[in-house]
This record gives sequence, C-alpha cells and structure tokens, in this order.
Amino acid sequence: MKKNFIYPLLTLLSFSLMSSTCSSDDDMNSNNNSQTIQEIETLVQSETWIISNYVDSGQDETNNFSGFSFTFGADNSLTADNGSNIVIGTWSITDSSNSNDDSTNSDDIDFNIYFLSPANFSELSEDWEIVMRTTTKIELIHISGGNGDTDNLIFEKM
Repeated sequence: MKKNFIYPLLTLLSFSLMSSTCSSDDDMNSNNNSQTIQEIETLVQSETWIISNYVDSGQDETNNFSGFSFTFGADNSLTADNGSNIVIGTWSITDSSNSNDDSTNSDDIDFNIYFLSPANFSELSEDWEIVMRTTTKIELIHISGGNGDTDNLIFEKM
C-alpha cells in the first residue's frame, strides 16, 4: 500500500519542482529586460544624437540624415532637426519575445522608430535590434522578414 502512495507523490513533487524552476528563469529574464530597457531609455533621453551610419540593404544612405540632430523625448516623441527642417516621429523600447527579426541575440529588446514622412525618414521606421551600446553610441540592426536584407543604423551622441 505504501508503494502505491509513494510513486504518485514523487511524480507530483517532480512536476512541481520543474515548473517552479522554469517560472523562476522567466521572471529573472523579464526583470533583466526591464532594467535594460530603463537604462537604454535614460541613455537616449540624456543627450542629442546624430546618425553616424545608415546602411539600407547594402546601400549607404548616411548622407540623407547629414546635419540632423535627433532628440528622444520622455513622451516617446522623436524629433529630427537640421536648423531649417523639423521631422517628428515616435520611438519606444519594448520587450518583444516574439519578434521575427531577431538574430542570435536572446534578450528580445526592440528599439522601435516610426516616422510617417518624408520618405528617407520613413525608411528608419523599423523594430531595430540593439547590437551594441555604450554611453555615446548605439548600434542597431534590422533583418527584413521578406527578403532577408540587413539594415544597419548607428546613433552617436553629438
């Protein structure tokens, strides 16, 4: 009779331990992403930025943004200003574990940029993956879901 009781108890205990282990890992990753997102948001809002490099599907288009400074507002507004023209967009940083443009980076953090117009600015409208960041530079990449082309974007502090 004791054998009939012990095996189900051990099975139940095993499943209980496995589920609590998985849950703990997920919570820890979520907390790390939240902290990382907050750090990046604070970083981009701290200064004015320029685009030092923009390559769209192998084509260098950095000159399209020459002279523009970019300001990332706390209200998620994004302003590009060259002294005579102002272009308004939005930005956000999100924890997006189901993004289809991720490379091997497993943190699932997207740097989202959206400009409706003009055309050269709307090309920046993507959910970018953060490749590298320092206190003065943020390197982003976007891999097209349609044809697999790669876009690279680098913001540097002025």
